[in-house]
Parts: sequence; structure tokens; C-alpha cells
Amino acid sequence: QVQLVESGGGSVQAGGSLRLSCAASGFSFGNYCQGWFRQAPGKEREGVAAIGRYDSPSYADSVKGRFTISQVNAKRILYLQMNSLKPEDTAMYYCAADPRRYYYSDSCLTNGDYNYWGQGTQVTVSS
Repeated sequence: QVQLVESGGGSVQAGGSLRLSCAASGFSFGNYCQGWFRQAPGKEREGVAAIGRYDSPSYADSVKGRFTISQVNAKRILYLQMNSLKPEDTAMYYCAADPRRYYYSDSCLTNGDYNYWGQGTQVTVSS
């Protein structure tokens, strides 16, 4: 059974850091679309960071220089390191993967049509 499980969310003050983890079961992360998305109350879901097949990861402009996406294939884990957190980063964060899609990372970031999603982990940043 294919499953993605996020962890690492929590409450932190502005300027703090969190590392989100996404553990995969039933498949392994590879050189296809995988990423982190977030959704705040009353807002649409947005791509935060994504890995594609052909190039370096892509990031939303709002998190560039603060967030880093990485994967450890041997552990089947996708990470999102979040530094210098801001109150506007408060949202539910989801990881996603789609072995059908072998695209450039910016396409993986902007197109949220993934077939596997985690249940989400809440990140709350207070000022």
C-alpha cells in the first residue's frame, strides 16, 4: 500500500526553524516529481518546494533562501528544512509524489496534480 506520512510540524516563534519529514511506504522517492505544498485557512494550496528529474529544486519566491528540500532515497524520506520562519508561513504542509511525472522542477512546483499525498502536518509561526 502506497502511503506518505508527514511529521515535524509544530509551533515556533518567528525566526525559528523546523524540519518537516515525509516518509514513504510502498514505493521509493526517485527522479520524478515530489514536493511540499501548503494551505493556509481561506487560501488556495500553493507549491512551496519541489524536486524534478532534470534540474535543481524549485522554490516559491516567498521561501527562497529560507527553505530547503532534500531527499534520502535509502531512507525513503523527503525533507523540508525551514529556517527564518515568518507568521505568513503558518499553514498545513503536505508532501506529494507522483512517479508518473518526470518533469523539470518548476513544473513539479506549479502543477499540483499529484497522485500521492500525505495527510499533512500543521506549522504555526507566532510573531
